[in-house]
Amino acid sequence: MIAQLDADYIQARPTKAITRLVSYALFEGRPVTTGGRWINPLVFGQLAVAKKIPQLKSVQRPIFIVGTGRSGTTILGKILSLHRDVGFLNEPKALWHAIHPHEDVIGSYDRGPAAYRLGAPDADEAVVRRAHRVFGAYLATVGATRVLDKYPELVFRIPFVRSIFPDAQFLFVVRNGWDTVRSVAAWSERHGTTGDGEPHDWWGVDDRKWRLLVEQVATTHPALQGRREELLGLDRHVDRAALEWALAMSEGMVYEERCPDAVTRVHYEDLVSAPQKTVRRVFERCHLSEDNAPLAYARQTIRAASSREAVELDSRAAPFFHEKMEALGYA
Repeated sequence: MIAQLDADYIQARPTKAITRLVSYALFEGRPVTTGGRWINPLVFGQLAVAKKIPQLKSVQRPIFIVGTGRSGTTILGKILSLHRDVGFLNEPKALWHAIHPHEDVIGSYDRGPAAYRLGAPDADEAVVRRAHRVFGAYLATVGATRVLDKYPELVFRIPFVRSIFPDAQFLFVVRNGWDTVRSVAAWSERHGTTGDGEPHDWWGVDDRKWRLLVEQVATTHPALQGRREELLGLDRHVDRAALEWALAMSEGMVYEERCPDAVTRVHYEDLVSAPQKTVRRVFERCHLSEDNAPLAYARQTIRAASSREAVELDSRAAPFFHEKMEALGYA
């Protein structure tokens, strides 16, 4: 499915299909686990131009969908992308790599040093200028007034993003950990590939993302400090996914408390059981006007997925995972 387009989406608001194709082709880039990577030189070429020219459009109250992949972030992004004011970027990691050279934890575009966490000090004057120019160019290109950026890993970079866009809104998507863990594991088994003798999967090029997650995020938690080597030794997808989910949920909950006006929790289960009520709540929190197209699409397309069964986790990951499950009310 190119650019997440389907027949119902196109019918709901045909002009949005065009803006999705533009976003996909010119701004998002293609990561290492996908096809179509021939387009990346074009993407980075036009991003290089956008960084140098004067800002084409002001970026006001951008919206960022964060959390963990495979937790409902894409469907929420698709629904909101149908809003008349919104331009939707689906994991535009090429765009962010053009803004900050050390943000590529996957290794899709760069194999040099990378930072899983980025904070306010990383948003220097040059980074802020590049971000406003690139996102401004995007808004001008697709004819939108509000940016909607779905990039789950930004949950570890909320202070960084807020330093660039002080009026940013974050939608922190939460889903039952077992469902997310099983989905991540299935995705990696289905889409993982090998290139130049090294694995390319959910955990990055040759486990790059996994190493950075353990070394830069996991070992900063009191419960996980001093456990670098044993955590790096986790090799099952389900155990790794459980730790990633728990770390992302922990991070999101911290910033919910610190920035209650900027961070809104959205439960996937609420989106499935009461899509219109949940989307209207998001409209209100993000200062988006009422719009029937996303509401109708939500009602028409969202289907409850069957819950995944629990799995016995490695003892190195299980306690931290179960602690976050209980904290989020999933115990």
